[in-house]
Amino acid sequence: MRVLVTGAGGFIGRNLCQQLVERGDVVLSVFKRGEALSRLPARVAEADFVFHLAGENRPADAAAFAEVNARLTEALAQALIDELQSAGRQVPVVFASSVQAAGDSAYGTSKRAGERALAAAAEHGVPVTVFRLPNVFGKWARPDYNSVVATFCHRAVHGLPLRIDDPSTALTLVHVDDVVHAFLALLDGRPAVVDDDGFAVVAPQYAATVGELATQIEAFRDSRQTLTPGRVGAGLARALYATFVSYLPPAQFAYPLRAHDDARGRFVEMLRTPDSGQFSFFTAQPGQSRGGHYHHAKTEKFLVLHGRAWFRFRHVQSDERHELVIDAADAVAVESVPGWTHDVTNIGDSDLIVMLWANEVFDPARPDTRNFPL
Repeated sequence: MRVLVTGAGGFIGRNLCQQLVERGDVVLSVFKRGEALSRLPARVAEADFVFHLAGENRPADAAAFAEVNARLTEALAQALIDELQSAGRQVPVVFASSVQAAGDSAYGTSKRAGERALAAAAEHGVPVTVFRLPNVFGKWARPDYNSVVATFCHRAVHGLPLRIDDPSTALTLVHVDDVVHAFLALLDGRPAVVDDDGFAVVAPQYAATVGELATQIEAFRDSRQTLTPGRVGAGLARALYATFVSYLPPAQFAYPLRAHDDARGRFVEMLRTPDSGQFSFFTAQPGQSRGGHYHHAKTEKFLVLHGRAWFRFRHVQSDERHELVIDAADAVAVESVPGWTHDVTNIGDSDLIVMLWANEVFDPARPDTRNFPL
């Protein structure tokens, strides 16, 4: 399929074009900023589908709102009508409008003018889908432009303060990946979900205040010290965390962890979770042992990554004993069991390296660790 994208160099355009290229079943054409409008009909004549994303958000001259958001869209609409009438081809178009089109700002007025132009094309039989997008965030958005999330992420990773005029300001947000997913669904022939006014909508949508966004992004920044990024596996937090990390400069792709070294080897904690414990690893030199304690409720999982380990267990009341020898090649997880003292000894010729997960974050005030040698 031949797909034309206007505004391919913008935030949403870059994300959309990347996924279009990944598909392998699309021939991509772009209409670039600054190209003459006279070239647009030829581009439309070569296209099977159009994504119209070009737009001005914060031009130096307010006249650019009408020039790009209105006049370019009007030219595109006329090219689509002409293609239908001259060649009998219905070329579907998806238009990225804005919720601000419902308002009276210069930006909103120009977007509404673009909607009217495409509505006229629809009356001629052109398949038109209009999204009135709320605040879109994600990788590759420009900071200090039209995304508060991009601005906060950029400033946070560069150690700059986050300027907040009114922390209670409420926002509705959508992640750029969900926008692209909704766009590609239309390309694949699936119908859009529309609101009561007939505008296509992106789901899910997230509600947050500016203050809440700032607090969350600052917590992501600080997690390199606290080791606790939070619950980032789903929903808004997942999308925000992915966005935050995307603003890291290459010099910050890695960060140091605190290592605890003694005669036995090294212990390094990597990650803490709010309610699912923590992850770490330890090493032991040949002949060295770690452990020699038991827990009442705390549980752990051990995975030998390198070397050969001898695990020993002893029930603290019955004195029942159990032993395991685990090699890194075995790919076996070993549990520590409450009420059983345990230790692990390096019985190999090189350093033992073991990954460790504990179901709770270590609390020095209540460590739940009782020494009990085997």
